[in-house]
Amino acid sequence: MITIGNAPCSWGVEFANDPRNPAWASVLADNAAAGYTGIELGPVGFMPEDPVQLAEALAEHHQTLIGGVVFRAFHDPAQWDDVLDGAVRTCRALTAHGAQHLVLIDSISPRRAPTAGRANEAEQMDTAEWAAFRDRIATVAKMGADEYGLTVGIHAHAAGFIDFEPELERLLDEVDDAHLKICFDTGHHSYAGYDPVAFMKRHINRISYMHFKDIDPVVKARAVANRTGFYDACAQGIFCNLGRGDVDFPAVRQILLDHGFDGWCTVEQDCDPAGTTVPVDDARANREYLHSIGF
Repeated sequence: MITIGNAPCSWGVEFANDPRNPAWASVLADNAAAGYTGIELGPVGFMPEDPVQLAEALAEHHQTLIGGVVFRAFHDPAQWDDVLDGAVRTCRALTAHGAQHLVLIDSISPRRAPTAGRANEAEQMDTAEWAAFRDRIATVAKMGADEYGLTVGIHAHAAGFIDFEPELERLLDEVDDAHLKICFDTGHHSYAGYDPVAFMKRHINRISYMHFKDIDPVVKARAVANRTGFYDACAQGIFCNLGRGDVDFPAVRQILLDHGFDGWCTVEQDCDPAGTTVPVDDARANREYLHSIGF
């Protein structure tokens, strides 16, 4: 059975300490009001790390904790302590509430930011740098799977070093699939210049978790042409409501059904926390759209 959830990034929550963030409790309440029964943790530290406090709030709003994201600089060896801190704290939070999905994302790198959506121009790591980068991801994946019993998925992200399809596939070839699955984000795959449906057809057996995101092709083309920064592109509305962009969600649904996908698919509509949109309205519209196509 496919179940639909949402995530704090749909309310503009990217970093736990951003003063523009809405209150965590209001995000839970909004998520429930918009018709969802599950939510991601968001960046660790946004929601309470006290298990009792968070458990009571989840129960109050009839929410299941789905998973959590480690969005940190896996590409930077100097940030390894920070990566581990985020990973361990996220794993502990997830297991405290019976959540399943640990998602690993290499955060935005200044070396990659100007070439988001430009695979042929993007700087590549040399052999040694790639090997160390891969091993850092593999170490956290093994920890999450073996020590905490979580399902770990790698998530490609614009302006990181796992952005373009060949990099994602190389990583999958080099890391044990017993430890590392795919959290597949439809919008980021389109942002990178690739076909999400074609990728899903090839790799559906390794996809353990889905992030549903749509992308406005006009804003995308302008952002790529102008080398617009990721967060500026979000503020410009690059991630539109589901069904209004270039991702073929009926085809996505059919692939999931054909392969007996069983689990959560989480809406992520990254937005500017200081923007003019009303996140709960977008969340409700996205849930209504998914219902209209059979989710």
